[in-house]
Amino acid sequence: MKIKKLFKDLSIKEIKGSKELEISGICSNSNYAFPGCLYIAKKGLTHDGSQFIPRAVAAGALAVVCDIYDPFLENIVQIICENPSEIESEIARRYFEDPSKELFTIGITGTNGKTTTSYLIKHIFDQLDNQCGLIGTIETIVGKMKMFSSHTTPDCIANQKLLREMIRENCKAAVMEVSSHGLVQKRVKNISYDVAIFTNFTAEHLDYHKSMQNYLDAKKMLFQNLEPSTTAILNIDCQVFDELKKVCRSNIFTYAVHKKADVTAKNIIFSSSGSSFDLCYKDQKVKIHLSLLGDFNIYNALAAAACALVKGFSLKQIQKALSSHISIPGRVEKLNVKTPFDVYIDYAHTEDALEKTLQNLQKIKRNKVICVFGCGGDRDKQKRPKMAKVCEKYSDLCVITADNPRSEDPEVICQEICEGFEKKSHIVEIDRYLAIKKAISLAQEKDIILIAGKGHETKQIFSHQTIDFDDRKIAKEICSQILKNSYNGMQARRG
Repeated sequence: MKIKKLFKDLSIKEIKGSKELEISGICSNSNYAFPGCLYIAKKGLTHDGSQFIPRAVAAGALAVVCDIYDPFLENIVQIICENPSEIESEIARRYFEDPSKELFTIGITGTNGKTTTSYLIKHIFDQLDNQCGLIGTIETIVGKMKMFSSHTTPDCIANQKLLREMIRENCKAAVMEVSSHGLVQKRVKNISYDVAIFTNFTAEHLDYHKSMQNYLDAKKMLFQNLEPSTTAILNIDCQVFDELKKVCRSNIFTYAVHKKADVTAKNIIFSSSGSSFDLCYKDQKVKIHLSLLGDFNIYNALAAAACALVKGFSLKQIQKALSSHISIPGRVEKLNVKTPFDVYIDYAHTEDALEKTLQNLQKIKRNKVICVFGCGGDRDKQKRPKMAKVCEKYSDLCVITADNPRSEDPEVICQEICEGFEKKSHIVEIDRYLAIKKAISLAQEKDIILIAGKGHETKQIFSHQTIDFDDRKIAKEICSQILKNSYNGMQARRG
């Protein structure tokens, strides 16, 4: 695309150099610069992008967007504007030709449930021959291609590029997890959503937002920006429903379990194999057999069903899609191990998420519940003793360990967690591998082990190193070793 087309009518001071220059791409991170690209030298939280212009040019950038003209920058087109960050999303939208307008685009925000709801929506759409791309916490899925995600919501250039690639891969829809950080940092600005979904609201990211009101205000931004012709899907059981409703100019579609709403769930039954409920919409009702455990997953399924209804799918179509098997990595994921006890992996890393997961495991338990968890370093410290209280209330035994300590001392984190315990129904084992091994070795027949906090993650982050660590693989290996030792011991006794 030529410079003159890309910057036509944009709020810039001037263009120094040829407006006829054809660029081959855009980036705002000098590490991703490539021959023929435009580099946007924006100011971030910790770095000024203008410092990295030489690196971008060395990598092949032919043009830069910057706030001050550099006369020593030879043979490089310079687009001068007051604040490059302010026009970054518009540049991205223009360069990738506004891809969200060509897709049925869905944005999901809320404290918990974004990932599961996004997977459920993708599952329904895919099952009904409406191929759906996905951008989220675990991975990004474009057609048959899957990529590991480093952020829940990527930057605005990556988002526009991914949406364009989805169109090229014949996707008809795209579902995105939209984090509060992503909203405040304008990563989804200039994306046109057909549907925006709100899951729930509890305390999280207060180290960043500083207050619950600031956190909620960030979430509201997704709905404030909706066009009147679009739809906001809101959880009417959520305590902030009225506040969200006030900021919506769009149509509102509601879902709930306890209150009257457009879509509701009745006759809910839980078992170790999942959940069943009646999905009710207007004067219709269908039975759903969901392969996911927990009342929070009933809400996630209702949100996904509401989205499918807004798209125009029938209740019968939704019933068939939701009742087919689906598994979400690290979300109350039951491991396939041949032990006399059950092992679940879950991403729960806030007191609310941990409480809900443990409450639901209590509903299906046949003996004890053993919970392994820790808290991440460099994150909200207030939740540490609160998580201990939750774990103590809904578990028979708590094993406290390291999560992702980051720059903090894992021993100090564990001590701060333990301040929330009132009894002595807990064990501290800082090494996460040994903590999981301890929980498994103590488990008896019909027990449930919950390994919480990291879910789908495959790395553990320390101040001095990052190591490979997947709770699912570790637990399976330990269970297999225990079964093997048990078998060998039995054979030895027979011999």
